[in-house]
Amino acid sequence: MSETFVYFNSPIGRLAVAATDKAVTRVAFCPAEWVQTLEEKNTPLLAQACRELAEYFQGRLAVFTLPLAPVGTVFQKRVWRALCQVPYGHTCSYKDLAAAAGYPRAARAVGGANHVNPIAIIIPCHRVIAADGSWGGYGAGVSKKIFLLELEKAHLRGEALK
Repeated sequence: MSETFVYFNSPIGRLAVAATDKAVTRVAFCPAEWVQTLEEKNTPLLAQACRELAEYFQGRLAVFTLPLAPVGTVFQKRVWRALCQVPYGHTCSYKDLAAAAGYPRAARAVGGANHVNPIAIIIPCHRVIAADGSWGGYGAGVSKKIFLLELEKAHLRGEALK
């Protein structure tokens, strides 16, 4: 199955969203080099992905319902499934995520899987922080991670993000 993509303008920058006919495969902050290899074409699934992303940023969606098909190793996919269980507005440590994924001694490897998550925001890698409570890293930049975490917490409190 071939992928197509669309751009989505979010409050923290332009996103490229890619999917096959059956599932979302990638969400990345632009510029994403892979967009050069795909056709830009809006499909019903990509339109749904953009609607859900818009609702997420408006605070009206806490759980995405999109079918997902991230490409990765068995280990990475297991970590990404565990990531999807971290509740909206909450965080966990790399150690916690490793345990949830079934690899309690693999916090560093889990961090590596988190770093290469191909479906940003929807697979919420921004919800993972360091064991000491510090932000940790984020591939798109820590300022975007902080924005996403504060957005979720504000919406849980019923507030608009300033």
